[in-house]
Amino acid sequence: MVTSDERHEGDSGCFRVAPAQGRREALLSSGMTLDNINRATVDRIIRVDHAGEYGANRIYAGQMAVLGRSSVGPVIQKMWDQEKDHLKKFNELMVAFRVRPTILMPLWNLAGFALGAGTALLGKEGAMACTVAVEESIAHHYNNQIRTLMEEDPGKYEELLQVIKKFRDEELEHHDTGLDHDAELAPAYALLKRVIQAGCSAAIYLSERF
Repeated sequence: MVTSDERHEGDSGCFRVAPAQGRREALLSSGMTLDNINRATVDRIIRVDHAGEYGANRIYAGQMAVLGRSSVGPVIQKMWDQEKDHLKKFNELMVAFRVRPTILMPLWNLAGFALGAGTALLGKEGAMACTVAVEESIAHHYNNQIRTLMEEDPGKYEELLQVIKKFRDEELEHHDTGLDHDAELAPAYALLKRVIQAGCSAAIYLSERF
């Protein structure tokens, strides 16, 4: 049961949730209420970002299952720990903005783990190639969301923008880490990257809508 004093806080802002009887007056950030935001846009952004961070967590879980005890294990674990923080934040935002998760979560659970484990079986280069492909797709998607919110009202969506920008920058760090750890030496790197990114595009499209 959510109380009127419950808060969800992180490095990128505070979101206060009102009690059930006062939902129409819930203050989510400075000057931002459930009634004066573009609900369709915010719902779509948070739903797909939650799904994406959940999928990323499952990918890293799959990679760690295969490579956790290898020399690259600590590198993967560090990136995974950041993804856990991302997912925690979007779990909080889903409550604050009253957004339902995508109905495809069970699919992303299985597909994410399979992708992580499958590419890790190609060796550390395969795992890092997967990281480069996925993180590049996510960063591009975050940039599109930033543009959308900036065009609508950057002041109103300031705290949400801070979250997305911070996570975008961390995804780009993961992308660079993958390149630094020989991603481009993976078997059929260019083809593998294209296939993974096509899958990411499909997952984004479906998660936004369902």
